[in-house]
Amino acid sequence: MRAEGVQVQSPVTADGATDGEKPAAVILDATGLRTPADLASAHDFLSPAVKRLRATGRVLILADPPSDADSPAQAAARQALDGLVRSIGKELLNGSTANLVFVPEGAEASIASPVRFFLSGRSAYVDGQVTSVSAAEIPAAADAERPLAGKVAVVTGAARGIGAAIAKVMARDGAHVVAVDIPAAGDKLAEVANEIGGTALQLDITAPDAPQRLVEHLRERHGGVDVVVHNAGITRDKLLVNMDAARWNSVMAVNLQAQLDITEALLHADGVLKPDARVVCVSSQSGIAGNRGQANYAASKAGVLGMVRAWAPQFAERGATINAVAPGFIVTEMTAKMPFGTREVGSRINSLQQGGLPVDVAETIAWLSQPGSAGVNGQTVRVCGQSMLGA
Repeated sequence: MRAEGVQVQSPVTADGATDGEKPAAVILDATGLRTPADLASAHDFLSPAVKRLRATGRVLILADPPSDADSPAQAAARQALDGLVRSIGKELLNGSTANLVFVPEGAEASIASPVRFFLSGRSAYVDGQVTSVSAAEIPAAADAERPLAGKVAVVTGAARGIGAAIAKVMARDGAHVVAVDIPAAGDKLAEVANEIGGTALQLDITAPDAPQRLVEHLRERHGGVDVVVHNAGITRDKLLVNMDAARWNSVMAVNLQAQLDITEALLHADGVLKPDARVVCVSSQSGIAGNRGQANYAASKAGVLGMVRAWAPQFAERGATINAVAPGFIVTEMTAKMPFGTREVGSRINSLQQGGLPVDVAETIAWLSQPGSAGVNGQTVRVCGQSMLGA
């Protein structure tokens, strides 16, 4: 195994057998694959080990990226692991998950943070995902209980639902949270900020002066910002042929253009966005798979993914990262108002056969916000229980 700095305790031996106990996690180091024939060793290890996996267990595969392969055969063998891990995720029962991390040569130091996350209960609704890490300067280990201690984090759309959950998890992890939402949500926003000991900032992020107002607030009140979570979003659903310009434009303004404008302003505001900052953008499963009656919403959320990929190299030059999280069916006050049948279908068309919770999205965002996640950049992590839509 090339990842020398990481030690994982497991009762699974090299042949997939155990010492009689059911393992909580099965970790396969699949680096070094050269041909499809080498995949037989992956089967020989995983088959008996996965059979013994306990409820809510974790399967994690570490591998070389196909893009770095020396030959088509090697690329084929590495890419085969993608299909393997997604299939394992669909076969597992009792809340167990399977995920894959691609680790290029020289990026071994970057895998500790993803390994901890994917083996923990905080990744409970992240299944069948493929994440790539890159070489990065990983800071000295922070307080494991409060990895964001001393950090300032901005969370937009923080007055309710997923945004409120993000703010609470960020505060739990030690950050001072600047909770942002529109003035109409001022009372709810103040409740969230007061509960977590944060700061409430009433701001319409689509206003022309919103980016500059946020920049000035962060500079004057907090001396800058370490974490930015672009969570604010709206829906204005209608079939495309019946969708008026107001529905289209309002969704684009909140869900996409505001993220672009605020991030651009922070990048160019001297000394406000910290050199090792973390930016996390909330996209959606709809941005990957599309959704009937949501052409505007799906387009805006797909645009977020393109923005993240395009900005990742520039962020890496600063020692910073930008990533996206794409939630699937998350149980909120809004989904609770859906017809029972629609709600049941939405929550069950995934490998885990249940809906996610706002805290599942929040935990994934908190992981991507940690200093130790410096090697995860330009990635999209779906928090969807491995939804069958857009799989």
